[in-house]
Parts: sequence; structure tokens; C-alpha cells
Amino acid sequence: MSTTLGKAQTPGDMLLRRPLYVFDLPQEILLTLQAKAESSSLPITDPEPTPSKEGQTLPNNDQVNGGNNTSTSCALCGLAFSNVLEQRSHIRSDLHGYNLKQKLRGLAPVTEDHFEKLVGELDESISGSDTSESDDDEDNHPANKTSTTLSTLLKKQANISARQKPSDDFAPKKRKRGAGKPPLVWFSTSVLPSNTSLGIYRAIFTDSEQEDTAQIINTVRNKQLAPAAPPSAPVDGSNGVPLPRTMTSPHIFLCMVGGGHFAGMIVSLAPKLSKRAAGGDERQATVLAHKTFHRYTTRRKQGGAQSANDSAKGAAHSAGASIRRYNEAALESEIRQLLAEWKPLIDDSQLLFVRATGSGNRRMLFGPYDGQVLRQNDSRLRGFPFSTRRATQAELMRAFVELTRVKVSQVDEAALAAAAAAAAQAEAERANASTKQGTILSTPSQPKVTKEEEAALLHTSQLQALIRRSKAPAVLSYITSNSISPDFLFQPIDSQQNYHTPTALHFAASVNSPAVVLALLAKARANPTTTNNDGKTPFDLAGDRSTRDAFRVARHEIGESTWDWNAAHIPPSLSKADADKREERDRKETDKKETERRRAETERLKKEDLSGNDLARKKGGKSLGVAEKTGAEKREDEARGMTPEMRIRLERERRARAAEERMRRL
Repeated sequence: MSTTLGKAQTPGDMLLRRPLYVFDLPQEILLTLQAKAESSSLPITDPEPTPSKEGQTLPNNDQVNGGNNTSTSCALCGLAFSNVLEQRSHIRSDLHGYNLKQKLRGLAPVTEDHFEKLVGELDESISGSDTSESDDDEDNHPANKTSTTLSTLLKKQANISARQKPSDDFAPKKRKRGAGKPPLVWFSTSVLPSNTSLGIYRAIFTDSEQEDTAQIINTVRNKQLAPAAPPSAPVDGSNGVPLPRTMTSPHIFLCMVGGGHFAGMIVSLAPKLSKRAAGGDERQATVLAHKTFHRYTTRRKQGGAQSANDSAKGAAHSAGASIRRYNEAALESEIRQLLAEWKPLIDDSQLLFVRATGSGNRRMLFGPYDGQVLRQNDSRLRGFPFSTRRATQAELMRAFVELTRVKVSQVDEAALAAAAAAAAQAEAERANASTKQGTILSTPSQPKVTKEEEAALLHTSQLQALIRRSKAPAVLSYITSNSISPDFLFQPIDSQQNYHTPTALHFAASVNSPAVVLALLAKARANPTTTNNDGKTPFDLAGDRSTRDAFRVARHEIGESTWDWNAAHIPPSLSKADADKREERDRKETDKKETERRRAETERLKKEDLSGNDLARKKGGKSLGVAEKTGAEKREDEARGMTPEMRIRLERERRARAAEERMRRL
């Protein structure tokens, strides 16, 4: 009797030993397959929302409002609630759904009173010919047997908009298939444990199959295909694998393009059986046709295609840019030629999976051009519902396997429900505690800057920049062209710089710009008696004599009666000619003093050099500019060029003389 170690395997475990293929599922699973509750929410093209019922999973409040909202409130409708239950009830209400529609249309949300008014107007006009057609449509549609106030109101507004503006600029656009829905459809079966679910990508269902949600189980059963023998066709060495002309099994088309890489493949949905080396059968994919291209079109280290760079910055005239433009054109021609060769198989494909990011890559595939094969409005067109890598044949095969393999998920739903209930209870407790303490979380609003304040800030920065560079004509031109008063107060007034220099005249005097000071006083007629917050006039801030003379020259040019010059602390007037003569005299005196200083410095250096040389000659040394050698360096110079024997003899003689000198001193 044979025994097994560990836990005995169940029939469900035996079924999951090998990967499950969507188009070749075991009979045990097909016979017991059931759609889970989430599968009833397959994507549809009707833009109106289906009324929420009890038992259906509602979207998270954070996802609905488009932001993080941890308090019991609705940022979209501007309402606050005492607990989480009231908040969830509001999310199911017609007011919240209507404001969501307003947000999608780019309109402002309405208040509760305004919404009640709209509903009241709707009740008055509900018994007319305007809504008869929509009522008939809803009665015929199985999903809309019970019409809601929200859907009726939205349809009425759509009819009014259509009558007011016949063009479809504001008509509701057809939403993308599957928008906002999970990418997988989940199923369950009795042959597997209750916590095990089977997931199939929505993308492998056609539009008609997705619309018929009640027959989703029959759709999966009808997709089953018997394994087929591999095609036997001669290989064409000029173009890789040839196109099979007699292959009639269902197949799909996959292609990726990006970064100068292109990969295309047509794969049959019917698997083929092959023998394993260890024994047994193995299912493999049947590739009807495949091709890859690569061209140098991406700018190294900078990224982006050459065409995109030309559109943004203009055509570059380098050798690399020319090569990339040629390669882009060549890649586009090769791709379109390949699509034309594959046109019979592409037309017969059940689905078309395409990844082409960027306008340039999509233009290669979808044109428009003569003999176009792929079209944007093709109902078979799909995107890959998962992340993909560089366009290669191996990546296409990986994508095909990912699309057609059934996903197995083992999740304890009871534990998830308990965790969700615990989280909801904790959230309710926190909300109640926050309400009791009276805690109100609000973001302090910053005061909005008016247009006048923005203009004043701009004038302040421009005038200060021109005055710093002493651009007197530019300052006068800016004041005249912008109609600014010469006594314009810089903004903001309470800043440290503007506290001491509130006007242009104060600022010009503080930076010692006599040209700007004279231009502001004589031509712009700025007021010199204006004081800053310290009570100082512009003249009091002048730091040099040329700036102070500019005030006196302006007093002479515009006259004594124009301003109260004594109140401005400005000395008696001075003519321009006298100021220039005074400045020239001061300049000459300064130059003379500098010349005398340099001459005296030169003579002092010469005397120091001569005295140093005399002192060195008296001591038998050299001049001060040369460093005196040490005894070791002198002995090394004397012994340079001698043999070792001669150096030893010289050292003996030196020591003997030193000994004689010591004896003589005794």
C-alpha cells in the first residue's frame, strides 16, 4: 500500500499544477464556472451611471473626490457630516452624482438648494413630449427599468443643450471602453476552494461580448479551441518566417513600436501540442508571422525622437540629426510595407493589441496614408492592460502569454470583510472624537494679490534694477510709458529696503547715482522734500559729493521757487558748469596726489634697496635679495665634482684646521 507524505492533493490542486489557458480550459472548470459579483460591472459605452443598489461595492470617497479627504466631509459638494454612515449615504445620493457629472464637464458644482430647484423644475416638465423618447428607451433597456431622478435630469439637460447648439462640441463623448474598471473579470468554480478566484483579462473579449454581460459564461465556453497541428510551410530566407495563406484558425495581432524598435506578431489562439523530453504533452503558442525592425532614431543621452526635437526647436543641421531623420523615414516605410503584406491576416484577426506611445509612433501605424491597414476607430483595437518593455519578439510572446493565461488568486474574503469593518469602525470612532473635541481642520487661505498690487510690484522691481545700473534715460522712459508718478512708492512698503528708500529718488541717492538723481529732479520733477519712515530726505541718504552736487545742480536748473529746498536739506544752488569745473579740479588734485604718492613710494623702495646692498657689502655678504647658503650647502658646493677619496682627504684637512684653531685659542 502506497502512502504520501504531507497533505493529500485535492482535484483542484491537480488542476492548478499547470498554468490555465483561457482558450483551452479543463472541462471540470468549464462545467462549474460561475461569474463573481464583480463581473456584473463589465465596461459599457452608456455614459450615464447605473443607479447603485444594496450589495454593490461603491467607490472610495477619496477616489470619487479626486483627493485625500480624511474627515467626514465631501469636498466636491462642500458638505460636512457627523459620522461616516451619513457620508456614505451622501455618496450614493443624486446630488453627489450630479456634481460628479458637473466636474467631468468642467462646470462648477451646485449647492443642495440649487439641486432641489432643478429637481422641482424637472417634476413640472416630466409629463411632456420631451421625455417620452427617453422613457421608452429606458423601458426597453433591461438595466434601466427603474428610472432615477438623476438620469432623467441629465437627459433633460442634454436635450436642452442639443437644441440650443446643434453642433456636437458639447455632446457627450463616447467613453473609452473599460474606463475606470479593473482589468480582470473574476470567476469562481466549485472544483476549487472557496477562497480561490480565476481572473481573465477584459481585453480579450470583443465589444459585443462585453456588452452581453449575462452570457459571459457561455462566451468563455465558446472561446475554447482544440489544439491544432503546427503549420508546415517552407521558409523564405529573404523575409524570415513566411506568411501562411491557408491558416484559418482564430488569431490575434500584436505589435509594439517605440524608441526606434518595432516588433509585430500574429499568433493563433489554438495551441499546438508537442512532446516533452521527460514525457507527456506540452502546449505551445502557434506563431503565424513575426518580424522586428530597429533603426537609430533616438537622440543619445538627450532622449526623444529626432522628429519631436525638430518640432519643438526647429530642424537641426548636424550629421547625427540627418541620419536620425533618414532612419525615421526608413522605419516608417518598413513598418507600413510589412503591415501591407500582413493585411489579409490582420483583417481576419479577432483583436489588435497595439502599443505606440507618442504622436510620431502612432502616425507610423495609423497614418493617414494610402493603403492604410490599421485605423484608430477599429473596434478590435486594444492596448496592453499591463506594463511592457522594449519592443522585441520575446516581449511580444511574453505579452501574449500574460493576456491568455488565467490568473489564480487565493484571498480569504471573510478576513478582508472583517478588516474592512474594523477599519470603518475605527474611522467612525476617530470622526466622533474629532466632532466632540470641536476640532476643525482648515487650511489658512493666503490673501489673493490684486492686479494693481501685481503691477506695483512689477514697477518696483523694474525701476530698482534700472537705477542700480544708473540708466537715467531708461528710468525716465519707463516712468513716462507706464504713466507712473515720479514719487511712486515702492511695494511692498513694509519691506526692509523700501522702509529706508520708499521712492526712486531715495533709492538713487542711496546707491550714489548722480545721473539718475539729476534726471529725476530736473526732468521728471520728483519731490525732494519727501521723507522716508526715518524722517530723512533723499539728500540725507547721498553718500558722496558728486551725488550731493547733483541735488544742488537740479536746484539751480529748475529754480528756487519750485520746491522748499531748505526743507529738503539741500545746500545753495550750483550751476552745471561750476559743478563740472569743481569735479575736474578735484579729479586733477586726486591724480596729482596719486602721482606724488607713487613717486615717494618708488624713492623709498630705491633707498631701502641701496641701504641693504651697502650693509651686505660691509659684512662681506651679498645683497638682501639673495638668501645666504648654510654650511652644509657650502661644503657640498666645494666637494662637487670630486671623487670619494678626494672628499675624504678634504674632510680630514678641514677637521685638522678646526682642531688647530681650537688649540690656538687655548
